This record gives sequence, C-alpha cells and structure tokens, in this order.
Amino acid sequence: MDQLPATGLLRDDVTEQFGVVWSQIKAPLIVPLLRLAVLVCLGMSLMLFIERVYMAVVIVLMKLFGRKPEKRYKWEPIKDDVELGNLAYPMVLVQIPMYNEKEVYQLSIGAACGLSWPSDRIIIQVLDDSTDPVIKDLVELECKRWASKGINIKYEIRDNRNGYKAGALKEGMKRSYVQHCDYVAIFDADFQPEPDYLWRTIPFLLHNPQIALAQARWKFVNSDECLMTRMQEMSLDYHFTVEQEVGSSTYAFFGFNGTAGVWRISALNEAGGWKDRTTVEDMDLAVRASLKGWKFVYLGGIKVKNELPSTFKAYRYQQHRWSCGPANLFRKMVMEIIRNKKVSLWKKVHVIYSFFFVRKIVAHIVTFVFYCVVLPATVLVPEVTVPKWGAVFIPSIITVLNAVGTPRSLHLIIFWILFENVMSLHRTKATFIGLLEAGRVNEWIVTEKLGDALKASKVANKVHKKPRLRIGERLHLLELGVGAYLFFCGCYDVAFGKNHYFFYLYAQAIAFFIMGFGYVGTFVPNA
Repeated sequence: MDQLPATGLLRDDVTEQFGVVWSQIKAPLIVPLLRLAVLVCLGMSLMLFIERVYMAVVIVLMKLFGRKPEKRYKWEPIKDDVELGNLAYPMVLVQIPMYNEKEVYQLSIGAACGLSWPSDRIIIQVLDDSTDPVIKDLVELECKRWASKGINIKYEIRDNRNGYKAGALKEGMKRSYVQHCDYVAIFDADFQPEPDYLWRTIPFLLHNPQIALAQARWKFVNSDECLMTRMQEMSLDYHFTVEQEVGSSTYAFFGFNGTAGVWRISALNEAGGWKDRTTVEDMDLAVRASLKGWKFVYLGGIKVKNELPSTFKAYRYQQHRWSCGPANLFRKMVMEIIRNKKVSLWKKVHVIYSFFFVRKIVAHIVTFVFYCVVLPATVLVPEVTVPKWGAVFIPSIITVLNAVGTPRSLHLIIFWILFENVMSLHRTKATFIGLLEAGRVNEWIVTEKLGDALKASKVANKVHKKPRLRIGERLHLLELGVGAYLFFCGCYDVAFGKNHYFFYLYAQAIAFFIMGFGYVGTFVPNA
C-alpha cells in the first residue's frame, strides 16, 4: 500500500526538478534563441512573400498585354516544299525512358507512335532499363508490334542502370542514327502527347535559333482520384501557371521539367549533355544550357497528359527527389553561375536568388520550421511574440496567391495548407540532405504508376480490399512525433495561452496524425 504514495512523490519530484531546470535555462538561453529563430523565419517569409507578389504582378501584366509565346517569338507553320519534299521537315528523335513500367508502357509508346509527323523524319527511341525480364519482353514485343506497322521505332537496352534516367538518355544519344536528328522530344513513361504536339512545338525551335527548349504543360489525368491527388494538382498548377510562365516571359529561363519538352540537340550537346551528378538531371541540363546563353520558351497552351502519384509512399519518394536534387545542384553550381561571363548579372541573380534560393530552399524550410516548430514554440515561451503580419497576414496572402492556379479547388484550401505543411517536413529534410550531401542525396526511386489499371478495374466491376500493411510501413514516426509536439503546444495554449493558436495547432496536429498513422494514400479508392 505504501508503493502508490512513493510513486506519486517521485513523479512530483521529477516534475519539480524539470520545472526548476526549465526556469533556469529559459531566460538566458531559450528566449534569445527563439527570438533569433522568429527573426530568421520572418525574414524568410518576407523573401517568399515578395517573390510571390512579384510573380503575381508579372502574370497580371502578361494577361493584360497578351504576351503569348507566339507574339514574343516568331512562329509559323512548317510549309511544304515541292523540291525538298519531306526533307523540308527537321529530323526528330522521340525518347521514352522507362523502368519496369508495366502499367503504362503501352500508353506512352502508343502516344509517341501516334505523333503526327512525316514518318521518314521521326525516330521513336524506347530506352528500357527494366530489370524484370517479363516486363522487358512485353515492352520489346510492343515495339515490334509498332515496327510492323511501319513506325521507325528503336528498342534500346543497356547492361546496367548507371546514372538512372540521365544515364539512359545519355546512352540513347550515342546511337549512330541520332547524328541525323535536329531535335529530341522527351516523354516519361506515363506521358501521352497529343498527335499535333510536334506541329505546335517544333516551329518555335525552327524559326528562333536562340531557343534551346520548348516546354509544354502537364495535364493530370487522375487529379480527381482522391483528396491527395487534388492537393498535388493545386501545388503543381501554381508551378505551371505562374513560375514557368514568369521564367519564360521575363528571363527566358526556367527549370526543364524532365519530360514533355523538345530540345535542340546542338544546344543539349553544347551544354555538356546529360549528367548524373544529382537526381535532377533535367534542371542540371537547363541551368548549364542557360549559362551558355540559350533561351527557353514555355508553352502553357500545349498540355500533355500524365499521372500523379496515387499513394503517399510514392509521393514521399518523389518529393524527396524533387527537394533534395535542386538543393544539391545549387551547392554544386552556385560558384559556376557566379563566375559565368556569358549571361547578364540580372539573369545570374534570378537563377541564384529567385529560382534556387527562394523557391527551392527557403520555401521548403520556412514552411516547416516557422509554422510547425517556431510558431508553436512561442506558445510555450510567451516572452517571445510573433507579429500578426508575420503569423497571419503574410501566410494568408502567400496561400491565396499559391491557390489561384487551381480555381476549382479553392474550397479545399484549408486541407491544402495542412497537407503542404505535413509534406514540408519531408521537403525540409530532403533540402538539408541535398545541401549537406548526406546519405540519401542520390537516392532514386521511380515513382509508381497505375496507368489504366484503375479504369480497367472499374469496367470489370472488381472489388478490391484495402491492402494489409505491416506496422513499419503503416506508421510514420516523424509525422507522429511532430503531431504530438503540436498537440502538446495546442493543449498548453488552451490552458495558459492568449493568442488562440490552438485552433491551428490542433488542426495541424490532426493532419500529422492522420498521415503518420497511414490514413492518406495507402490505397486507391474504388480500385
């Protein structure tokens, strides 16, 4: 019976000791560090705010003055020449890199073979890095099927996967028949261009010798599949509707998206070709080509169908690569950009500060550190306050400016904010891995795709049960840890706080818990 009071006394003693230690280190250490963190986060928020407002102003001016690519650059249809015949048309190579793409290989190969262009002036090159022999046989058989129809299609394999996608593209460019090609169009395995894609893009390159790249927009075929894909659509639509348009219309620079674009082969070679030093080989090539003085044009009116990741696991891997790669490339290229003498000072500032530092580094870090770590911490340390303009007004304006790219999803903006804040945890971690060249810096996991599997299952009226997942796969400890921290801060705010942050803290904690316990993107609904 004496055991219970002793346990209670011990607990009270530990709590008292913790309170004493906290009071001793709070004033001299915690408060100054937290104030510094708030100042740094407010500075980063202002940088992001100014960048977002600047891009919004540029977009509005573009709409008002109708600065379409056809007005900024020469564009006219390619005309037939009686004497030259089909030789009047440039030779085009179409590359399709793939890796165990069982669900989508037929879609991508079929779309590429369906491109409208003189048959003797186009080569379809399937670069198959598949390690599954069954899938390799299926892809090869599909290529032979199209070849029997008169399509000039080449099935290329290699005995290793060195360099992943960059290595495959680089190896493909070494083939002898590529020497006769003027341009190369690249489509990832889940991309399906419309038949008139080349007729609408090639004239920009043909009539404007300073342009190296014509980039089309992505169109998501499964954006309505679930709430997670709707959230992805909102984030990516801003990238295509605003960031790409601004880069194309002002500095004629933006990051190549790795697919749905046409390159001038001479520009690609002059820039040094494909390199596998980071996981963003597309951005690497674009920066190097830009430093050689080449320009890019973004064609938002041309949309190429593709697929968004349908599972949280696939989306996390994709976001790790997309966040880690740019940070690592920035580390590798910043001095090369500074020392470059071929481009203007303003273009250097745009690439280093705006494109890399603010959008690829600051945007990820401030979202997580400020809204999920520092702001909640001020609840525990009331001596440190965050001005309303920094805690409410600036984040609200940035959020609205981000969301206007997808008007149909404005009613989901609260869910989008919570989802993006959870994802910022992984993006921030990946950004630091890239900057520090830590363990997973070169990790490359191909994003899982479903292709027509969802449609086929609906047509067949099959009923699929939610797959069983092991505990290790289902639980995400980082999300659960941050969720617990936010929930604790929310409870503390209810008891002792005055800023009413608990509304946000509880909502964000629930979002972290939902994703931490694996209740988002673990299976495809109705599949």
